[in-house]
Amino acid sequence: MRPHQDPGRPHKSGMTSLLLLLMLSLSCRCCPDKCMCSLGTVKCQNQDLDAIPHSLPATTKSLFVTGNNIFQISKASFPTRLENLTDLYLSGNGMEHVDAGAFKNLPNLALLDLSNNRMKNFSDQAFPDDNKLKFLNLSSSFHSHSFTDTVLDFFLHAKLLQLTSLDLSNNNLIVLPDNIFTSLSSLGTLNLRNSSLITIQNGTLPLLHDLDLRDNDLKDLPPTMMAEFSLNPSLRIQLVGNPWRCNCFIEDLLVWLKNSTQVTDSHNLTCADPEAMKHQPLLQVQPSQLKCSSDMEGVLETSYVFLGLVLALIGVIFLLVLYLNRKGIKRWMYNIRDACRDHLEGYHYRYEINSDPRLANLSINSDV
Repeated sequence: MRPHQDPGRPHKSGMTSLLLLLMLSLSCRCCPDKCMCSLGTVKCQNQDLDAIPHSLPATTKSLFVTGNNIFQISKASFPTRLENLTDLYLSGNGMEHVDAGAFKNLPNLALLDLSNNRMKNFSDQAFPDDNKLKFLNLSSSFHSHSFTDTVLDFFLHAKLLQLTSLDLSNNNLIVLPDNIFTSLSSLGTLNLRNSSLITIQNGTLPLLHDLDLRDNDLKDLPPTMMAEFSLNPSLRIQLVGNPWRCNCFIEDLLVWLKNSTQVTDSHNLTCADPEAMKHQPLLQVQPSQLKCSSDMEGVLETSYVFLGLVLALIGVIFLLVLYLNRKGIKRWMYNIRDACRDHLEGYHYRYEINSDPRLANLSINSDV
């Protein structure tokens, strides 16, 4: 027979269930204002937010806070620990500063999208030492070249030991700093597309699987860089969209392209200079077509033009001097004419005397 229970006193198991539900509701938290939540995904997009919402559900796995006006993120941006958060999208916020400890409470963060921002400072202590970040997107985030090197220094000291993919496309990089990626020991994919690169220096890149160098300003590749690529047979490279200069200095590149399978778009590479070879596929260029005399011819042509201008100026000055001294020159010419006439008359007189014997004797007697 079951013991009699007091109807005014709640059952013990009911109290336990109520407490569990209360704790669960507190731990889960509600969906933040101006956001949409569904199955571990929170979206706070284009809501004119100036900070990361704090009341995020503890079950959040993917967080989209894009298209807002979040100027800076710091340790206060994520005040509570979010163990389940793996994907964080913060693109298009006009963000300039990422402070130390900004992602300290995101221990399992694996993907971070900071594209389309205006980065000026990125602390190398933004991530915890044991971070699990694998994918980092900084595309279109460096709009001022004066801050680019400062932000890139972040890679030298940040402990991103598990980072496998890095996107730096659509930035004004021009030249990559030396050894900038040496600490990224796991990096396999590097996207440098449309980054205004004019060269790739030896020792700059780690051992990669995929390298995107499309749409930059590469006119040639240094032989040392091609040798470094050849030491990594598994590397796949994309090079289309660069203004290759087809002169004698590109011969090593042509030989490498014809004997390597690493460049996946080699059949689409074309010459941009000289004009006579424009749009000609690199793989069809013959060594006999590669000349470096065009530059020297241009220099000589410029020299000839300059010399002609100098000579013309000298001629004008000479004519001007003649014009200003025309009277004196005229008198000088008359004097020379008279002197020549007198000299010729003297010769004529002596000739007449020598030709007539009578005048010759008279001349002798007169001389005696």
